[in-house]
Amino acid sequence: MKSIWDRSAREKLERRISSLNANTKPKWGKFTAPQMVTHLNESLRMALGELPVQPRKTPFKRFPLKQLIIYVAPFPKGAPTAPELLAGEPREWHGEVTRFKELLSRFGTASHVRMPEHPAFGQLSRNAWGRLGYRHIDHHLKQFGV
Repeated sequence: MKSIWDRSAREKLERRISSLNANTKPKWGKFTAPQMVTHLNESLRMALGELPVQPRKTPFKRFPLKQLIIYVAPFPKGAPTAPELLAGEPREWHGEVTRFKELLSRFGTASHVRMPEHPAFGQLSRNAWGRLGYRHIDHHLKQFGV
């Protein structure tokens, strides 16, 4: 299974995001490409513990639903997300993409960082954070056809 903890998986994500531009149209959803990259940046900041996000009351914190979503089931299109992860305003395109790569690298090499509780899934293992992070980014890159 691909994970953010794997350097080659991170490098492939970086190449995919570099193939986008600010005017790339989504295959589904309401995000523009700049909004999507900003959302990914806010998600990575949350995972690093730099962006506080309020816990949500969801059934996804319980076994086996939690494991099914993190490891197996495809991400649903248009699934709700924490409002804090939608609050960032996109800045200059190349700056946002550079910021994404920096945050991805920091998160992917952060072996000593204590991961915060995920707002929808609760406490996650390091392995689960890496897998969920990869799948979330992959989902949004597919949304834009890369």
